[in-house]
Amino acid sequence: MPASSLKVTTFNVNGLRSALRKGLADWVEREAPDVLLLQEVRADPMPDALAHLGYGGVWFPAQKAGYSGVALLTRHEFTDPRVGMPHDEMDAEGRVVSAVVHGIRFVSVYLPSGSSGEVRQSFKDRVLGDYQAWVSALMAEGLPVVIGGDYNIAHRNIDLKNWRSNQKNSGFLPHEREWMTAHLQSGLTDCHRAHLGEQAEYTWWSNRGNAYANNVGWRIDYLLASGLQVRNVCVDREARLSDHAPLSGMIEVGEMLFTDHERV
Repeated sequence: MPASSLKVTTFNVNGLRSALRKGLADWVEREAPDVLLLQEVRADPMPDALAHLGYGGVWFPAQKAGYSGVALLTRHEFTDPRVGMPHDEMDAEGRVVSAVVHGIRFVSVYLPSGSSGEVRQSFKDRVLGDYQAWVSALMAEGLPVVIGGDYNIAHRNIDLKNWRSNQKNSGFLPHEREWMTAHLQSGLTDCHRAHLGEQAEYTWWSNRGNAYANNVGWRIDYLLASGLQVRNVCVDREARLSDHAPLSGMIEVGEMLFTDHERV
């Protein structure tokens, strides 16, 4: 029998080995997500990392050692694992992996950052359209889709503390925000924002300037859904396993909705 509910967590671990040293396994054991979508793993596949807790899954490292990389881990059976989009540039950096769990296509994605300069911003701008086309094709396959990951884009003013001073910085550029609006309008619900309403809640804090202590953050990690609802989406700000926080939500499998619903 299918599970009546699934807990999904997306988490940019900023290096899996580092997160494990900081207590990731204990956190996973306590929180027990059914599907765990990891980004910035920065390691070759580590199938034994959480195997003692019953997790297996799909790993997609970057070709460059110690860089990028994504994984999808689950305590349930999964089918049709896919690594890559396919897209030569994105796939060389290990940025997208997906699989089907209980009839839902889960995706772990780590979109590029452009903060290091014009070359990487140009790369980011170039691949966003390709990524949108891939997501649209995925949704057209007919299964419900849940995308979890680090988009490196804050969508609205409410999604970062200091929005006025960041309007010319990567991650909050006008064209990036416009792309995010169009991305959601293609058929995806921003489940975290739908849960928050007009409250502010962040998922990433700079390591500089006491940003975490002062809660000067950005909301750049997302749980997006098509064909179902992900409810009660919240940030575990206290985890402190990375410069990002885990973002989790609940899916009531028996209530999967295949109708249009609020898009934020």
